[in-house]
Amino acid sequence: MINVGSRRLTVTDFEKVLYHGEQVGLEEGAQQNVSANYTFLQAYAQHKVIYGINTGLGPMAQYKISEDDQRQLQYNLIRSHSAGAGQPFAEELARATMLARLNSLMQATSGIHPSVVELLRDVLNSGVSPYIPERGGVGASGDLVQLAHLALNLIGEGEMYADQAWRPTRVVLGSRGITPISIHLREGLALMNGTSAMTGVGMVNLVQARQVLSLSIILSAMTNELMKSFDDHFSLELNHVKHHPGQAHIAERMRHVLSDSKLIRKRPEHLYHRKIEEAVFTDKVQEYYSLRCVPQILGPIYDTFLEVQRVLEDEVNSANDNPVVDHHREMVYHGGNFHGDYVSLAMDKLKIVTTKLTMLAERQLNYLLNDKLNQKLPPFINLGTLGLNFGLQGMQFMATSSTAENQTLSFPMYLHSISNNNDNQDIVSMGCNAALMTRRVLDNSADVLVVQALALAQAVDYLQCQPRLSSFTLKLYTELRALVPAILEDKPRYEDIRTVRRYLLGLGASFNL
Repeated sequence: MINVGSRRLTVTDFEKVLYHGEQVGLEEGAQQNVSANYTFLQAYAQHKVIYGINTGLGPMAQYKISEDDQRQLQYNLIRSHSAGAGQPFAEELARATMLARLNSLMQATSGIHPSVVELLRDVLNSGVSPYIPERGGVGASGDLVQLAHLALNLIGEGEMYADQAWRPTRVVLGSRGITPISIHLREGLALMNGTSAMTGVGMVNLVQARQVLSLSIILSAMTNELMKSFDDHFSLELNHVKHHPGQAHIAERMRHVLSDSKLIRKRPEHLYHRKIEEAVFTDKVQEYYSLRCVPQILGPIYDTFLEVQRVLEDEVNSANDNPVVDHHREMVYHGGNFHGDYVSLAMDKLKIVTTKLTMLAERQLNYLLNDKLNQKLPPFINLGTLGLNFGLQGMQFMATSSTAENQTLSFPMYLHSISNNNDNQDIVSMGCNAALMTRRVLDNSADVLVVQALALAQAVDYLQCQPRLSSFTLKLYTELRALVPAILEDKPRYEDIRTVRRYLLGLGASFNL
């Protein structure tokens, strides 16, 4: 049970709820705080001008709303802004959005009726997902359009994904004995103002980023192993003189993967402690950068991952709507906590470094497939008949295409503000766009790593070096070959790519990054 409101939620908590079936509970003291916050606002709002309760919204905030129309205002807001387009959020993204919104509301600064947090808990635990379209919000008053669609579900309208199909929300909730909320005071605005969609997507991105970074470390290490690289470039001695913690950490993880390899060479044994007679060295004295500089390339990616995790965990544990209701100080504060710049910038950073990781994997793959570069393997690691068969040639096209797409997608959304809303929202974050683009970059990266893994398995088959592999890489090779046999004949490989992708993401999740 993950008790929301009792402590800071972490990306690990999101992973447990989204992927491991962990149930969500509400911490009793925090629940009481939510109730006290609502009771205070209900009394305090009498005869005062408070945005979104007795005023219009956005540029129309100058218009007073009569007491008789105040509840209708909230319904109008939800329904009018349920105007998104594009593909619906994947289930884990929709559920992550709900969990992020629940945790924000449990900070007890939103003035919402306690039934809202209870409903969010119940919907999360029921395993259904709200319909939230990908395109909509600009990330300034938060994820207004995406969260409007969530709010629409919570008032019993719209659609939900349940039992492998989209169904009317009232039918889904009714079949599970769940009652939609009624508007009491400002539930519409409190559900819609905030960064919970971009943050929820960001949390899912962090889970996948950990997987692809772990895989890149493992496959980079194995690439060095099969090419019989020297060990000094990932040694403790070399990397401790560069004072970046990420670089040192990546080098240590590579040493862990290769700890008992019999293929990795020690430079003194080959180049220092024996007399060299030849004028032209047959072996490269130093490996190509894509092999030799892995700690320096993946190091800043790891450091950025930790920075992004800190920002997103700070955001998901924040009050991020407007106004902020402080029942302890008996005051209502108006401002811009719904603005998504922190998340937008964090997602762009994660997107950029993931693209660099993809570029590294693509270069390592190219090295393995190009016999003129590696001088150890046949072209495209073709284990069939050269000329007649194609080896991994077709798969390389997909990997190259995916890498190129990532490079184009990596323009920062953080710098892409467009004024809108009658210039009320005159500078915006585009945070949800940034988070969704980052997800696409991560998906592409995973596919490139799949091809690299298959290439490494082919290389092992050609070199017949199984007895000399490290115990870690031998296990990886054995498990890969149990899923996909050696590629000899030409046949469609898209199902193999899907199968290996599922396996590799599981391996990345279990690796102690």
